[in-house]
Amino acid sequence: MVDAVIITVSVTALLLAAWCGYAAYRDSPTKDWHFAGMAVVTLLALVQLVVSLVQLARGERPEHGMAVFLAYLIGAVCTIPAAAFMSLAERTRWGSAIVAAGGVILAVLELRL
Repeated sequence: MVDAVIITVSVTALLLAAWCGYAAYRDSPTKDWHFAGMAVVTLLALVQLVVSLVQLARGERPEHGMAVFLAYLIGAVCTIPAAAFMSLAERTRWGSAIVAAGGVILAVLELRL
């Protein structure tokens, strides 16, 4: 796994979490700019997925097992879109809090990779 990709995804996920956490603190729902930020983080997670699949195709293997690695990788790609859909359903400050929690969850998943 490329460390630069993991760090990039983790930092952007934590920045998104802070941004949406501040919006929740201000009692504000998710806005269009928040969804643009979620799109950027999701795009970075998809880049990570492609890089990881290329490395697996070249014969590199994760040290803690393939099933665990793939589960964390798929979970990392799905976390922010799931939070985005839940925040659309909850158009209050709690929608922003959901996205903030999703950003923290993604950062933890990145550490586990």
